[in-house]
Amino acid sequence: MAARPVARMVRRLLGPGTRSCSSGGPVSQPRPGEPSQPATEELSRRRQFLREHAAPFSAFLTDRFGRRHSYLRISLTEKCNLRCQYCMPEEGVSLTPKADLLTTEEILTLAQLFVKEGVDKIRLTGGEPLIRPDVVDIVARLHRLEGLRTIGVTTNGINLARLLPQLQKAGLSAINVSLDTLVPAKFEFIVRRKGFHKVMEGIHKAIELGYSPVKVNCVVMRGLNEDELLDFVALTKGLPLDVRFIEYMPFDGNKWNFKKMVSYKEMLDTIQQQWPDLEKLPEEESSTAKAFRIPGFRGQVSFITSMSEHFCGTCNRLRITADGNLKVCLFGNSEVSLRDHLRAGASEEELLAIIGAAVGRKKQQHAGMFTISQMKNRPMILIDLLLLLLQGSPPASPSVFSWAPLRVQGLRPRMSFSNPTAALWKGSRVPQAAAVAQQWWGSGCPRRHHSSRVHSDTDSKCLSSGSLPASDQLTHVDSEGRAAMVDVGRKPDTERVAVASALVLLGPVAFELVRQNQLKKGDALMVAQLAGIQAAKLTSQLIPLCHQVALSHVQIQLELDSTRHAVAIQATCRARGPTGVEMEALTSASVAALSLYDMCKAVSRDIVVREVKLISKTGGQRGDFHRA
Repeated sequence: MAARPVARMVRRLLGPGTRSCSSGGPVSQPRPGEPSQPATEELSRRRQFLREHAAPFSAFLTDRFGRRHSYLRISLTEKCNLRCQYCMPEEGVSLTPKADLLTTEEILTLAQLFVKEGVDKIRLTGGEPLIRPDVVDIVARLHRLEGLRTIGVTTNGINLARLLPQLQKAGLSAINVSLDTLVPAKFEFIVRRKGFHKVMEGIHKAIELGYSPVKVNCVVMRGLNEDELLDFVALTKGLPLDVRFIEYMPFDGNKWNFKKMVSYKEMLDTIQQQWPDLEKLPEEESSTAKAFRIPGFRGQVSFITSMSEHFCGTCNRLRITADGNLKVCLFGNSEVSLRDHLRAGASEEELLAIIGAAVGRKKQQHAGMFTISQMKNRPMILIDLLLLLLQGSPPASPSVFSWAPLRVQGLRPRMSFSNPTAALWKGSRVPQAAAVAQQWWGSGCPRRHHSSRVHSDTDSKCLSSGSLPASDQLTHVDSEGRAAMVDVGRKPDTERVAVASALVLLGPVAFELVRQNQLKKGDALMVAQLAGIQAAKLTSQLIPLCHQVALSHVQIQLELDSTRHAVAIQATCRARGPTGVEMEALTSASVAALSLYDMCKAVSRDIVVREVKLISKTGGQRGDFHRA
């Protein structure tokens, strides 16, 4: 009852340009073409009044557990200017048709509705929100909404330095930059694009313009970047950054593996060994991050513990996807289309009823990490973050995949880094970053030592004939004819071995140069062998519906055939698991053959790759196969 007198007081104070919302809180209703606000002082005075005379929170945004949802994330686009390996395949993902995405007016209509009901913080996400042409205008129009205190953006930083002055003038008040590595070469490997220096420039531009702290989001993944924890923390010594370490989380298509997750406690222990005086900072009730600070450092570090220690009890976040679906939980697979109701002419009251029903169905907490990894959910790029969730990442075990250099005689790095990374941080040095970048890129491949000598004992052995029982349907197609990955979750783990072969006809000139190891490019047999090993480990990234397999052994044998001026390749892959490794063996043999082609193509264009085939496979429910 007290809300109504307060609303009347606000209307008298602010004039006829306002009206009360269903929660009783006053909200300005700008007319089309009206200027934003007359003066900064007046805007400040009005917001102060609203803070001191807060009306009861909206029932539509309060769930049955009493959580008040005052924070809204809006995805402006599904598109991105990077191709991060843990977010989308190199060729991209199937995007929603433009006509099905929210228009600018629809975004602002929904934003205004949520703000009227009590949302006071909006974060713009993507895809990459800063590639949307009218992003500055959207920020400016959001800034006019009375009651909205914070407008933030989560960005990959590529366009940040260029757009930030305009965005700040429009009203942008908070910045999160996604960055998973401080090594330029590793950055290019992860995102499949150049741009590390642009991200650094964007972070410094934000600091220069007075944003404090600038939040840097780092998804920590075992076998990829957990060795850079201390380097990230060191950045907070001289810069006003909040480096936020995010536990690796599962989403559709990212082939989540518990072994890839580095837990909050493990990260904290690593940091405390270097800085034992690390101190805990107080948290806001709805905070998702556990914050710490090292005495004397300008910035701080935080941990987002979505998997090991969820923060569902105080969650105040809602999400609207680029195609207009409302998600009440990032990990939930239930969505409701606000776009469809908007376009069907739903009234404000009808939209509020739909939103209230969705919020009311929100669960007390999300499922555990193992359950979440099995749930069907849209890929991360289609929800709202940029750098989460590994798709076909390097295996977790450092013994299988390492960023340390492989020192092989005859192999030369293709690129060198002359500009040290630390220079970009204007005095805040990144320990050994430039050296690590040089080592990593120069290696060209992970640490796996194999001989390049030609095996003399690799004559084809007689294999017993056999055949696989025919299947009555295609295993990678669902009942409606769409491509689908086979569910192997209930299949038993067995020892799997597959052997595949390929033949490369080089011609007499190229063959002789390979035999004598006289190619200008280097040892072709060694390069082909390494390429085959690497290809076997990356098969799940190359073949869309392949499962990721933790290989226990890969062997590549190359035999010179002087009668045909050819190189015979045989690839053997071994693993223990619920699915076979024949695709790994076939991919390995194929890529080894293509690498030989690449090494020799300057000498001869008449090279032929043929006879790529499976020789044998053992293990699995369908029995063994041996080609005659």
